[in-house]
Amino acid sequence: MSTNASGFIGDIPNHYDKGLGPNIFEDYANHLVEACCNETVLSAIELAAGTGIVSRKLRDSLSNECSLVVTDLNGPMLDVAKAKFGAGESVKFLVANAMDLPVESASFDLVVCQFGVMFFPDKVASFREALRVVKPGGRYVFNVWSPMEENPFSKMANDVAASFFPDDPPGFYTVPFHYGDPKVVLADLTNAGWPEVEYETIRLEKLIKDPESFAQALVFGNPLIDEIKERGRVSPEEVAKKMLASIHRSFGATDMKMPLSATTFVCHKHGA
Repeated sequence: MSTNASGFIGDIPNHYDKGLGPNIFEDYANHLVEACCNETVLSAIELAAGTGIVSRKLRDSLSNECSLVVTDLNGPMLDVAKAKFGAGESVKFLVANAMDLPVESASFDLVVCQFGVMFFPDKVASFREALRVVKPGGRYVFNVWSPMEENPFSKMANDVAASFFPDDPPGFYTVPFHYGDPKVVLADLTNAGWPEVEYETIRLEKLIKDPESFAQALVFGNPLIDEIKERGRVSPEEVAKKMLASIHRSFGATDMKMPLSATTFVCHKHGA
């Protein structure tokens, strides 16, 4: 996995879950789970599950008979996810690389991944692995962010970080938003062997519920914080303060609404 993907450690998971979750992930999680659960599923695996935002919704929506395996490359992210579940719930947690899953072939009716594919360094290999582990007749449901231009919060965050380090701008925010062309994703899926793919771009107007928490998470809730510390000379809190000011300037002092855009893919594996 890429350095950016493996860098969600330390205090990052809690900022990610509490600051980014309500503002950019929750609504798309609802859409993704709805797409996952409109057919019968008896076994499911989630890739790059992070702090369990989708995992919790999946477990609530799937039948009690359905087994759920929740995976992520990073143990600290899964620790936050685990805390969202009670004893006796049918869920298994597994630290795993999405490009080399330690599970048998044709094991699951459903493979699901929210906003993780963009971080996989070999996307075609990850799509082949998803195809391997899904049963004939099963599905792979995932989403990716549209480009920065359609998610202005990301360009804003990228520009704020770059303003402190003009000669060596941090690059984290270029990663989640570099894979937003559905035609490019579709070509990679076809190359990986997926025979049937549907996709839909979903655009939202999202109310920023807690600007302060959002600003903190845009700095402390992803590997940008490590890039800031590596460069030195600038306090991360100073970056977060400027991030908050930029949020107010970009989205208004009150009733802050920001456009969000992401594409959901539903990939079908043909039956035996």
